[in-house]
Amino acid sequence: MNVQDLIAKRARAWEAAKAFLEAHRGENGILSSEDGETYDRMEKEITDLTKEIDRLNRQAAIEAQLSQPTSSPLSNMPTSTGEKSKKGRASDQYAKDMLTAMRTNFHQVSDILQEGVDADGGYLVPEEWDSRLIDVLNEENIMRGLATHITTSGEHKINIAGAKPTAAWIEEGGALQFTDAKFGQKIMDAHKLHVAVKVTEELLYDSMFDLASYITTQFGIAIANAEEDAFLNGDGKGKPTGLFDETNGGTVAKTLTGTKLGTDDVLDLVYALKRPYRKKASFIMNDQTLAALRKLKDNNGAYIWQPSYQAGEPDRLLGYAVYTSAFAPELAAGKPVMAFGDYSYYNIGDRGTRSMQELRELFAGNGMIGYVAKERVDGLLVLPEAVQILKAGASA
Repeated sequence: MNVQDLIAKRARAWEAAKAFLEAHRGENGILSSEDGETYDRMEKEITDLTKEIDRLNRQAAIEAQLSQPTSSPLSNMPTSTGEKSKKGRASDQYAKDMLTAMRTNFHQVSDILQEGVDADGGYLVPEEWDSRLIDVLNEENIMRGLATHITTSGEHKINIAGAKPTAAWIEEGGALQFTDAKFGQKIMDAHKLHVAVKVTEELLYDSMFDLASYITTQFGIAIANAEEDAFLNGDGKGKPTGLFDETNGGTVAKTLTGTKLGTDDVLDLVYALKRPYRKKASFIMNDQTLAALRKLKDNNGAYIWQPSYQAGEPDRLLGYAVYTSAFAPELAAGKPVMAFGDYSYYNIGDRGTRSMQELRELFAGNGMIGYVAKERVDGLLVLPEAVQILKAGASA
């Protein structure tokens, strides 16, 4: 019998007891001893039913409590009572508690920081810091601004058409001609990059010192430089594959007879790139190379290099944007001179999120604390014909 049945039975018993009491009272309003014993039994039945109902209710409450999970699953992103992060990975409170933890040797670590990614004490870089790091990367690293970004969770395979279909004329009613579509594959993985900075204890504990800005700026510049070097010159061994890599980089369009540049050499490079890629094409070269190009003129006596007259706009060479990098190869015998192409076909694969570690004991003797940031990234030109390379010849 369930609780509801017992409640109904108790209600009926109570109505019967009340009716019996009204019917068997004497003129003086008192029950006889025999009727009193009968009523007592009826009342006891009501009391017993009430106890059983209470007992079953308590049992149901205990079962409901025991059936609940021991911990509640995370159904949304971490939030706080304060302002929420725009990106959504963590709240602004995460960044505040991260600074507190850094200044207290990670002794005041609250639940909001329980986002460890390494067994040796690493923590996710707060979303706000990571956003600023990305901003610095984009400012300092030209390839970050020109390439295509993807997020990978494992080895990433990119299918590339190995043979393009061709059209053919046929007679009316003639048989169709089919060609097999062939595809090659490019594989992107992830290579670990780290950067370390040292901060004096005085600056670390000084609440007026903007530690977050310092770390993100220093980390951003260092990571951007290392990335740009790899995106341009990397050989794919423990690092990304660069645009100028001899095997998997851009296509060598022309090799100079020596190390001297001429206007015709630049024109040959431009028109070596197929027309569809020229729509978004630009140059990448070293400052030394650009200095030599600025002196060149076309057949009409006009300089082929045009400076930018608007802030934020790049200089132009033969009408195409020019980007310079200290990591682009210098003008030397046997080395690439410059690249010209559509760099959206260079894919940058970011794996996961950046993490941070503290190195307090390593520099304790000098009164400094070290911080290490790590990221995993890869880069690869998935379509070599989209970037053409001008290469210097042997020395004269």
